[in-house]
Amino acid sequence: MRFAENRFREPGPFAAPSNAAREFHRSLPGYAPTPLIDCRPLADSLGVRSLHVKDESHRFGLNAFKALGASWAMHRLARPDAIFSAATAGNHGRAVAWSARRLGRPAKIFVPSITIPARIAAIRSEGAEVRVVDGSYEDAVHLCDGESRAHGWQVISDVGYEGYMEIPKWVVEGYETLLLEYEDQRDHAPDVVIVQAGVGGLLCAAAEHFGAQKGLQIVSVEPIAADALLESISSPDGTPQVSKGPQNSIMAGLNCSEVSLTAWPSIRRGVDLFVAIEDHLTIEAMKLLAAAGIDSGESGAAGLAGLLAYRGRFQGQRVLIVNTEGHCT
Repeated sequence: MRFAENRFREPGPFAAPSNAAREFHRSLPGYAPTPLIDCRPLADSLGVRSLHVKDESHRFGLNAFKALGASWAMHRLARPDAIFSAATAGNHGRAVAWSARRLGRPAKIFVPSITIPARIAAIRSEGAEVRVVDGSYEDAVHLCDGESRAHGWQVISDVGYEGYMEIPKWVVEGYETLLLEYEDQRDHAPDVVIVQAGVGGLLCAAAEHFGAQKGLQIVSVEPIAADALLESISSPDGTPQVSKGPQNSIMAGLNCSEVSLTAWPSIRRGVDLFVAIEDHLTIEAMKLLAAAGIDSGESGAAGLAGLLAYRGRFQGQRVLIVNTEGHCT
């Protein structure tokens, strides 16, 4: 395990959340707020005052929260004639494919070679064409960008990079829906919000949503094998850095070696602690969530895994985590 305190943390101001994405999501067939689960026995065993889990494992029947971002970005883009494309470790690509199918449009999805067959099958089940890239997630991002430029496809990415900086901001706006749902569901404010981070989209949304609340700690969790955020915040000037790890964690959705350039400014300003964990902790976290009746995948359990790693720091605190995905079989 590794961790770093944020030397660049700022108290705000942060932009007020917009309700526009949630109103759009409410208009979609199958929309329903995902549950906020009070895990009292688990909280007691970990020594925290309370532990609530925002469970995204059944969002739109897609096993993950990602459709909130993809659907909103595609709605804002308003290109009914587009062929959509995306690079993905699994969940984002399925969300783009689902959103494209809903619009009656094709989707081209690029996945790294480490992607398990079940995730590829889930994407194809939404009618998308899947291309397996011989390389990493970042290799898939670069190939998707190049092929899309060559063929006129519209990239819908949750990672911002040079020359592609607008749409990922819309994806993050879409994630705000689950945080607004949480505000309606909670009976008290959290002391600690622990969020898993791949390229940083959901963490960015959390930083913008909670960052101005005094006394609240926001914690980033990522695999030690893919620790771009920890490397970035540990750099002398807090600028984006590349992970030195092999990106081979079982937390497939978090196997990213670079942070989103659109997400990083809010993360740098709004996150208090950056934690990188080994895979065995997320396996333990999955078992604990299953015992609490929550279906979680490896990436989905990463927030709880971060709490397991540093439970002593959060004794007596009210903790919120997000189960970002169900188990992929």
